[in-house]
Amino acid sequence: MIRVVLADDEDLVRGALASLLELEADIEVVAQAGDGATAVELVREHEPDLVVLDLEMAGMDGLAAAEAIRGETDVPIVMVTRHARHGVLKRALTIGVRAFVPKVTPAPKLSAILRDVHAGGRYVDPELAASALSARECPLSERELELLRHSHNGETIAAIAAATHLAQGTVRNYLSSAMAKLGAETRYAAARRAWEEGWL
Repeated sequence: MIRVVLADDEDLVRGALASLLELEADIEVVAQAGDGATAVELVREHEPDLVVLDLEMAGMDGLAAAEAIRGETDVPIVMVTRHARHGVLKRALTIGVRAFVPKVTPAPKLSAILRDVHAGGRYVDPELAASALSARECPLSERELELLRHSHNGETIAAIAAATHLAQGTVRNYLSSAMAKLGAETRYAAARRAWEEGWL
């Protein structure tokens, strides 16, 4: 029996997926979480054979949850996503996620992927893999990435300046440069773009 912890912040989606997986004779959903932090706790509590994480959970997202889980155990992780991005795929594989699948994957195929991952295999959706191979190089400097990372967390210019030991004007200049390189109108849009590309 493959014991699974399932995490998705959409109750209807999570419940439907759990019900579909429970129809399989060799898969048991032992716990469900509505957010990443709870998923991490449930993995500690239940010590499952497999973890299925939604990438786009509010709060601690799937990547952050996967990183926390992988820091404590080598349990295989399968990431599901509604909006696939090649940069996120790269980060997920770096963390150690064993499979990366779109939410449109049919239930029988997902079950087969779970069995394969449980047996030691890996799976990456072919379209996502093709996108990752064609991804462009990051045009941003390390300093620009650092400041965008702070912006992505919602920090003010003053807070970023204090954290990085830079003058506020210098922070603004770096962020303006990053915005120009990414064609973004705001630093938040630039940070979001960099996150989507997997550069942050």
